[in-house]
Formats: sequence, C-alpha cells, structure tokens
Amino acid sequence: MKRQVYLEVLLLLIPALSFAGWVSQNSGAAFALSAVHFPVDDQTGFVVGFSGTLVATTNGGANWGPQTSGVTSTLNSVHFPVDVLTGYAVGGRGTLVATTNGGANWATQTSGTTNGLSSVQFPVNALTGFAVGDSGRILATTDGGATWTRQTSGTTNWLNSIHFPLDALTGYTVGRSGTIRKTTDGGANWATQTSGTTNVLTCVQFPVDAQTGYITVSNGTVRKTTDGGANWASLNSGTSNPLTSVCFPVDIQTGWVVGAGGLIRKTTDGGATWNPQVSGTSNILNGVYFPTNAQTGYIVGGSGSGSTILKTTDGGIGVEERPGGEVRSPEAGFKASPNPFRSSARIPGHEAERFALYDVSGRRVGTCQGSRIGADLAPGVYFLESGGQDARPLRIVKIR
Repeated sequence: MKRQVYLEVLLLLIPALSFAGWVSQNSGAAFALSAVHFPVDDQTGFVVGFSGTLVATTNGGANWGPQTSGVTSTLNSVHFPVDVLTGYAVGGRGTLVATTNGGANWATQTSGTTNGLSSVQFPVNALTGFAVGDSGRILATTDGGATWTRQTSGTTNWLNSIHFPLDALTGYTVGRSGTIRKTTDGGANWATQTSGTTNVLTCVQFPVDAQTGYITVSNGTVRKTTDGGANWASLNSGTSNPLTSVCFPVDIQTGWVVGAGGLIRKTTDGGATWNPQVSGTSNILNGVYFPTNAQTGYIVGGSGSGSTILKTTDGGIGVEERPGGEVRSPEAGFKASPNPFRSSARIPGHEAERFALYDVSGRRVGTCQGSRIGADLAPGVYFLESGGQDARPLRIVKIR
C-alpha cells in the first residue's frame, strides 16, 4: 500500500518534472551561441553566435529558424530596441549588421573599425545607439547606424558590455583589467570607476534605475553597486567558474548569472545568496535573458560540438534549489550527496542500506546501495525509496 501511494505521487508529478526547470531547445545552429534578446515578449526572439550565426523564433523557441546575417565573423551581441522589426548585431572585425524587417534581411553598416565589437544597445529608440569593443572602443550613432562615431573612453582595455538603464544619457561599460566607465551625458565624457578587481568584467546590468547595478566577473564573483557606481562591492556567487552574463528581469532582488561549465546561479535577495540551478549541460553558457518576468527565460551557449539553447517557464527551479548544489525533497528524511551528480552519489549515514529506484513514470528500474547511487543511470530525474523509513521518495538528478 505504501509503495502504491508513492507511485501515485510520482505519476502526479510527471508533467511538472517533464517540463520544469531549464529545458534544452533545438536551435538548428552548428556553432556556439553568444547572446539572446527577446524585444517585446517571450515569443519572438533572436540569437547570435559564431561564424555569423543568427537564428530566430516566433513561438517561444518551439522552433528556431536560421537567418542570413551576411557575415562570417562571430556575432557577440544583438539588440532590438522597441519592436521585433528593427534590430542590430555586432561582432568580430568591427562587424555591424542591422535589420528593419525582423531579420528577413540583414544589411552591413560601416563601423569605421576592424577591431572586434562585443556589445550593442539602443537604449530608448532605434536611432540612438552605442557599441563597445576592442582597445577601449566606444561607437555611437544618432541616425540608426547610418553613421557611427568614436567616443573617447579613456582606456585601451577591451570593453565587453555596455548598458544604459533608462535613457541615452547615463550608461556604463565594463571590460578587461576591472575596467568600468560611466557617462551621464550620452558619451561625451566617460569617467573612470573603481571596480576593486583586476579580473575581466564580462557583463553589466542596472535593472530598474542608474543606481543599483550588477557586473559578472571572470573569477566567479559578482560586483554590485547601490550608489551609481561610486562604490562596488564583491558578492560571492558560490563558484570560481568564469561568469559571462547577468539578468535581473523586473527588480533588483531576483536575478541570474551564467558561465563556464553549464553554470547557472539564481538570487532572490539582491545577490546576498546565490543558489545553483540544473542546466543539464557542461557547455559554457554565454547569455541569459528573461524578457518580461522572472518565470520565462532563455540561456544560450555552446562549444565546439554545437549550440545550446535552454528555456524555463518556472524561473528555472525545476528541482529544489539549495546552496552548494544540493537538491533535496523535504519529506524524504535523507539526502543524496552530491545532488545533482554526474557519476554517482551516496546517502550519508545510510551507505549500507538498499534503496528502490524509480524513474519519473513511476516504473521501478532497480535497486541500489546507499554507498553508490546512480552509477549506471542515464542522465535524468529519478526517485529513491527507502524501505526502512516512513518517508516519501527522494528526488535525485543525474546530469551529463
């Protein structure tokens, strides 16, 4: 009777487990992906990547179709300012491309440089925009990219990211050697800020205003300011993996960072604590974006073996988040360590016990000993049932 009740519980959980958390999508792209942007909702979006890759969706990623960028350089950033028609992308060797018809056609613009460009943003409309890149280069346009002029950044360090929170006047750009520059006059002047690190700063975002902002760092930390960059504090994200991108969708409390090794971290307290989420991949993740809320989001990345696109519709929770990567069912009364795991896990204090093992369909797939759990399992979600405890099954996750 006890097992029957447990199986009924497992069967009830099947839909949530099948579609919860971060789910892989098929981009159809052969190369790693760099950045993602959904301009107005969570349905129509654009992704760029290596070798001029450009793919788009109009149905929330159920299908991704290729677009012809007309270039072979790696595209590092894409931005559609106000709608799904007019957009811009930048990349290696000074590449600038633009579309006015939702990507049906992309036309090359003249950047005036052969230096690589890393990031592009048009803060409030499709006319005034900024791009940054190699050798401290900052470019600006006020005519939709017909002409781009160079601004004086005051640095020769490579700039990786640019963000204007509210308007085309106050903005920030970050880059190598801990470089931070700020403008309050649309780039006529860029002032130096002290980051407190010499590591590479990879991405900057100010979620709701020009006062509170976050920066991802190559050493796995996050930098945060609450006073417009006058002071930057270091936050411990719980990893030393390089971080590549940050997104706080709707406020300054709930946000995500992603990085090397398939890493995803989420905070709900403004960066005081960061909890891991399961990506299901070991590929580097290069971009994260939540278009309209803190539930539906996209992550892109990849490696030499191809592209990665992940989507969530539940804020990435999928499995219960715990500091240190632990996934635990509160009712179980025992836990697996590590969880998620790649090779095998164990049940501390119960190594000599035998556990019944079920897949998400409620089908019993075998038994295992607490000293070595899941060694022969394929990646996926499973449940362990202890015959010696009056507790509900423990959910475990094996990742690639």
